[in-house]
Amino acid sequence: MPRVIPQTIVNGIPENPYNPHCWITGEPDIGEGTWIGAFTLVDGQGGLTIGKGVNISTGAAILTHSTVKRCVTERVYNKVDQTPTVIGDYVFIGENATVLMGTDIGHHSIIGAGALIPENMVIPPYSMVVGVPGRIIKSIKEDIEAWKKEAVSTSP
Repeated sequence: MPRVIPQTIVNGIPENPYNPHCWITGEPDIGEGTWIGAFTLVDGQGGLTIGKGVNISTGAAILTHSTVKRCVTERVYNKVDQTPTVIGDYVFIGENATVLMGTDIGHHSIIGAGALIPENMVIPPYSMVVGVPGRIIKSIKEDIEAWKKEAVSTSP
């Protein structure tokens, strides 16, 4: 069940239940067990769904809107573009990664530190994505299974 983000402002940042040093705008649907690091921007203005068990590392930005067209047309194009963004369950987003509007990130994926995920990119489940612009470098499905087995074999 999604948490309702209160609109109280503390030290200029809207209060939220995740981290006092992250900025959450709009009304994103954030799944249970999600962790959000400090100095992050989570923009829910254009529609944002974040699955359960997601980790969003320090300095990451998740965007659902863009003012590019409005800016470069000297405001002749006078609207803010918005496109929903979806992040599946158990996705890891690395430090300083940027996810642009319209992206759909499949469950159990890793977005590498500093990666730039372009607008409207669709990332299949179990993907590892790195670089600027972000590119899928491999499936991590077999890695995840191996990590689970390793965790079971080393537990007391």
